[in-house]
Amino acid sequence: MLKLENVNCGYGSVEAVHNVSFEVPSASVFALLGPNGAGKTSTIMAIMGHVDVHGGRIFLEGEDITRRRAIDRVGLGISLVPEGRQLFSDLTVDENLTAGGYARPIARDAVKRDRVFSYFPRLFERRTQLAASLSGGEQQMLAIGRALMAEPRLLLVDELSLGLMPKMVDLCLAALLQLKREGMTIVLVEQNTARALDVADQVCVLSSGVQVYQGTATEAKAAGSMFATFLGVNESV
Repeated sequence: MLKLENVNCGYGSVEAVHNVSFEVPSASVFALLGPNGAGKTSTIMAIMGHVDVHGGRIFLEGEDITRRRAIDRVGLGISLVPEGRQLFSDLTVDENLTAGGYARPIARDAVKRDRVFSYFPRLFERRTQLAASLSGGEQQMLAIGRALMAEPRLLLVDELSLGLMPKMVDLCLAALLQLKREGMTIVLVEQNTARALDVADQVCVLSSGVQVYQGTATEAKAAGSMFATFLGVNESV
């Protein structure tokens, strides 16, 4: 579904990621891990088209999208759940969902909305509330739901568990696994390494913008403390 080939990316003249290469199979969860400042967000923002690619190439199902605009990538089937959720706080749940579907025919809005509510029934109960009035977990559900309104085939999720209670993390991860079962491909940036390894099929670790590990989640778990050193921590994951 997705392939990065020796990608260098960053902001203006500042390069945040150096020669990163990986492939993400269709209908899988690919975890992008690493310490703060490792370049994880820069990488997925480059995939989305929001960060300059200075070198290398990005492919979606074999098509080179390296120079495609972000709006074009949405049309090709890529959608982003950004770090910090970045909802329209003064709009309702329903209005945020409508905004997420702006790049798709409005005639399908009801079908897409029903699909979101099937994953997150709590959003249906709160559909007329302002996004600002929701709990952190509900806001994360809405951020995922808003991204799904674009009908993606590749979903990029940045720091899903950040600031959430464990129960809410469970609900959001369960939704991602259901999406995977239905054929969606997911790239997950996650600070909670143990939870990421529980849901991921494959793992890539970045450190200071450089790729330092790649393998299956099963292999990463088996590596234990050795794998933890790639993450810049002193204990087993």
